[in-house]
Amino acid sequence: MSSIVKDILASPIQMADQISKLAEDVPNFKDDCQTLKGKTEKLSALLRQAARNSNDLYERPTRRIIEDTEQVLDKALTLVIKCRANTFIKRLFTIIPATAFRKTFLQLENSIGDVQWLLRVSASAEERDDEYLGLPPIASNEPILCLIWEQVAILLSGCPVEERADAAASLVSLARDNDRYGKLIVEEGGVAPLLKLLKEGRLEGQENAARAIGLLGKDPESVEQIVNAGVCSAFVKVLKDGHMKVQVMVAWAISELAANHPKCQDHFAQNNAIRLLVSHLAFETIQEHSKYAIANKNKMSSLDPDDDHRKASLDDHRYKPAHPMGGNHASSQMQNLVTNTFMAQGRAADDAKKQQQQQHHHVSIAGTSIKGREAEDPATKAQMKAMAARALWQLSKGNLTICRNITESRALLCFAVLLEKGPEDVQYYSAMALMEITAVAEQYAELRRDAFKPTSPSAKAVVEQLLKVIDKGESNLLIPCIRSIGNLARTFRATETRLIPPLVRLLDEREAQVSMEAANALNKFACTDNFLHETHCNAIIEAGGAKHLIQLVYFGEQMVQIPSVTLLCYIALHVPKSDILAQEEVLIVLEWCTKQAHLIQDPSIESLLPEARIRLELYQSRTTRVGVGFR
Repeated sequence: MSSIVKDILASPIQMADQISKLAEDVPNFKDDCQTLKGKTEKLSALLRQAARNSNDLYERPTRRIIEDTEQVLDKALTLVIKCRANTFIKRLFTIIPATAFRKTFLQLENSIGDVQWLLRVSASAEERDDEYLGLPPIASNEPILCLIWEQVAILLSGCPVEERADAAASLVSLARDNDRYGKLIVEEGGVAPLLKLLKEGRLEGQENAARAIGLLGKDPESVEQIVNAGVCSAFVKVLKDGHMKVQVMVAWAISELAANHPKCQDHFAQNNAIRLLVSHLAFETIQEHSKYAIANKNKMSSLDPDDDHRKASLDDHRYKPAHPMGGNHASSQMQNLVTNTFMAQGRAADDAKKQQQQQHHHVSIAGTSIKGREAEDPATKAQMKAMAARALWQLSKGNLTICRNITESRALLCFAVLLEKGPEDVQYYSAMALMEITAVAEQYAELRRDAFKPTSPSAKAVVEQLLKVIDKGESNLLIPCIRSIGNLARTFRATETRLIPPLVRLLDEREAQVSMEAANALNKFACTDNFLHETHCNAIIEAGGAKHLIQLVYFGEQMVQIPSVTLLCYIALHVPKSDILAQEEVLIVLEWCTKQAHLIQDPSIESLLPEARIRLELYQSRTTRVGVGFR
């Protein structure tokens, strides 16, 4: 840094010395040249002072100010050279406007002010005074840029922690006001000192630093620069060892960066952020210790399942937080499922693996000790869960590796529990995370088979809670839960008959968005790619789906019409023998659809509709002929 700044300063210092030397002996405009010399020497002294303090100078404003100063000195040098014309012919062809000196004097004064400001703003904490620095003349074009420089310089200068915390808060305010200001802060080198404050500062400063970084990553280019500055390792260290309030802000910042630039997901995963976020999600949500404690008890005592269950229940009463709505939830279905899951995992692992997991568990309890976490106020704990779920939601979007890491951990069970009894924001982020994980599972059969196999207790718990939300039908969780069930359509067995009726009921929903999502989910059950499509189509008909779909096709909004027509086509294609389809005159509906331009032009319907109509017409005509023959 020092050598770079010295190189930047070398040229203007040489130019200033040259101006001073040439201005000593001029035949024309002697008084003006002496004034010019005095101002240039003052500027030269400041530039030499800057060169001596090059270690402390903030590079970004140094480059900008010295670049402008060099242009001013170049104009001053040209003016002095013109004044040295010593023959009549040279003076005749050398025109010096009357305002040239006044303009040059003003520019030199501005450069002096800029360099003085640069020296003050870059001064160390011991050399700073409490006076307001003000704005340099260069700020007349872009005052916000100089405000950013000032705050970043405070972060760089080793000022007291309180001042650096205030500077970070100022950057937060600027970044929140305008996305362009955030981009400027990144471009002007504000990320590195913010990360330093995050590592070394006190609670308030760390919170402000994490909040600022989250606000700065508003576009892919900025996020890329932030990641390259080392944000992943810094955030992971906080998630592991930091104060919970700072961890809350870090988890939020991770969610922002991942949302605005999904390519950074893998960087966080490589730095072990997923495991730490899951640990925060699991704390006081499920019995973290049970996975290990039950296994140890099994080793020392009988393997009687009832005995294990009683011990797990005792542990649950001791460690499980009270349900926010009150009541005894130790005996609830969800709690039994949680306990049984860990019992199964404990029995499956051998002693060596148990020991390894126990050590891993102690590491994964991020931040302070368990007692330190337990001492936090409930509001902070709730915020931590919400932001951990939010971060996992954004990190899991379209990322197979991260989704696999999440499903192999305790996260699915955590999401199921939080979806049942968490605060409103925690429920929402949990539902969104499940929606993204199931969307990836829909695309990748291996993940679908491993994470959501019908015998998996975690998968059962998730499906149970998704169905509860869909059954209620009144919640901001409804749409993500509908999508999640649809994404899992190919994982359910033929005996799982309770899935279809709640979705069919939602076809009769007043909100078009909900009806559309229900139709989309049912399409995934009824489509040809689903091995059990015939079973599911029959279930849709038995639940009264045909009647609702006909209403949506005729009278629904276009956003609902298209998935409704698609679903009706699948049903007609796979169960054309159904008497209910004949009674509801579905064939007439499909014929009407073929005459609607906006429907037949849709790619998802274009080839499906004629095939479904022909197949239904064929079977219904056979039925008619058979009926006539019997008469």
